[in-house]
Amino acid sequence: MFIHKINEDLSLKLIDLRDSESLFELTDKSRDHLKTWLPWLDFTTKIEDTTEFIKGCLKGFAENKSLTSVILFKGEIVGVAGYNHINWSNKTAYIGYWLGEGFQGNGIMTEVAKTLTHYAFDELGLNKVEIRAAVGNRKSRAIPERLNYVNEGCIRQAEWLYDHYVDHVVYGMLAEEWKGK
Repeated sequence: MFIHKINEDLSLKLIDLRDSESLFELTDKSRDHLKTWLPWLDFTTKIEDTTEFIKGCLKGFAENKSLTSVILFKGEIVGVAGYNHINWSNKTAYIGYWLGEGFQGNGIMTEVAKTLTHYAFDELGLNKVEIRAAVGNRKSRAIPERLNYVNEGCIRQAEWLYDHYVDHVVYGMLAEEWKGK
């Protein structure tokens, strides 16, 4: 089992089928909170849906196309973060993340995104990391902004969110910029 310790309270653990129940419970408890910005909640209505999600994550990891981890805060699963996709030909990773309701405001996701950025450059040898967030999702956008990612622009109507489209802001960090900080 892969675990990357960030600090005394915070770790990333490669997602595992044994996480199905805990992750589904967190999703279900945070459903209304998460549904504001994530389009997949209507498709995650039972533990089996979470199990299928995890199987897809493990397949992506085995094929070296993605890396999905659960976020452990004081030993408890509080969210998910990782590289939704790794484009090896362009040496770019795309970070995605979500945090359960009640765990925001502790600096968790900023530390997680910082760790994933560092890992992408120093361990995987990638050249660029991107984070995308809906224009109106100020909490999610604050994370790459705190880490001094560059706002590279807006993709109009990038995502269908239940009954409307949302625009995405694209944030990017290059390896040379990260190492210069």
